[in-house]
Amino acid sequence: MINNRLQKFFLIIFLLFVFLFCNVNYLYIYASSEPSVSANGAILLDNRTNKVLYSKNENERMYPASTTKIMTAILALENGNLDDIVTASHEAVTTIPYGYSIADIQVGEQLTVEQLLEVLLVHSANDAANVLAEYVGGSIDSFVSMMNTKLNELGLTNSHFTNAYGLHDENHYTTPSDLAKLMQYCMKNTNFRRLAGMASCAIPATNMKDNRLYTSTNFLIVPESNYYTSYITVGKTGFTSQAGDCLVTAGYNNNIELICVVLGCPTSNSRFEDVISLYEYGYNNFSLKNIANENDVITQIEVKNATNDTKQLDLLIYEDIPALVQNSDDISNIKPEIDLNNNIKAPIMQGDILGRVSYTVNGIKYTSDLIASHDVEQFHIPRYVIYICLIFVIVILIYMIFYHTPKKYRKKK
Repeated sequence: MINNRLQKFFLIIFLLFVFLFCNVNYLYIYASSEPSVSANGAILLDNRTNKVLYSKNENERMYPASTTKIMTAILALENGNLDDIVTASHEAVTTIPYGYSIADIQVGEQLTVEQLLEVLLVHSANDAANVLAEYVGGSIDSFVSMMNTKLNELGLTNSHFTNAYGLHDENHYTTPSDLAKLMQYCMKNTNFRRLAGMASCAIPATNMKDNRLYTSTNFLIVPESNYYTSYITVGKTGFTSQAGDCLVTAGYNNNIELICVVLGCPTSNSRFEDVISLYEYGYNNFSLKNIANENDVITQIEVKNATNDTKQLDLLIYEDIPALVQNSDDISNIKPEIDLNNNIKAPIMQGDILGRVSYTVNGIKYTSDLIASHDVEQFHIPRYVIYICLIFVIVILIYMIFYHTPKKYRKKK
């Protein structure tokens, strides 16, 4: 009887152990495996290093729908003034096809550039896009030319635009990768960050309309939404029946700023779910680790023409070198590549930049300046040594003149 009880006891313990072990491994695999997304194309990349954390058909041409408006916004910000007052033309506001989002801007209505940008990015107003296009380019066609010129300047060779707001057109296309790079460029503009991060906007009464209130179509930044995600800072939605549901966002967490693009999602909700899944994957599995720290000694050199007590010079890291790596990566054995300036010689001041150091991690190069740890004084020959040498030279010259002069030129006694 006792033996049977012991056997049952050990069997239960064994089964419990197996259960726990399997679940721990399951959780680990779940946390570290790449997410499955419904989007036809997607990309998640680090804004600082351009490191791609996840991609799916990232270079395949797709329709961007209203995510096009991030290009419209950045061109308006770079070529206009927020306080300028713009009058809406007949063509700008009456040529929007039925079913496309508008802010009901009236012909002859006057709005500031900033108000137009707010309804463009918050409400995704297509009429606002056309009004801004005419304001910036003089005409919509000229503005579209500016859009494509900007694409070329940024090296986005797999993209081409035919309109200012994402109206479906076979020749209006981009890729997840290009759209992410465009978003990276836009994020350098502080006004873009502010406007694209607004959860709502209020347009006061104009010469033709009463007050208007709008909530962002990007529910990830709307606190009242079930999809609200605190670390997602900006975003722009898009939808046409041909493009599917699209979303471009940026998020900031744990000192890491990520850019996420999803194109061709089957539903509005699935684009939010895909984006959240991608960010969770990125922030749960990647982190910043310092490869080297500020003031670390990288190497020591001997400086030419320096004094004995200062010629041995440590070269220090100018600033921390953080790398975005997977949490399981070991970066302790990565070797530095040192590139010193040519002809380093005294005098040198503490903190002078004397070269660069770089580390390559998973194909990405991280660099920092190398600076001098202390002043290096130039060696000067003591004055008395110079005088002695001069006297010695003079004596030699006198000797040569006197003893090597032919006898016939010497004075006879």
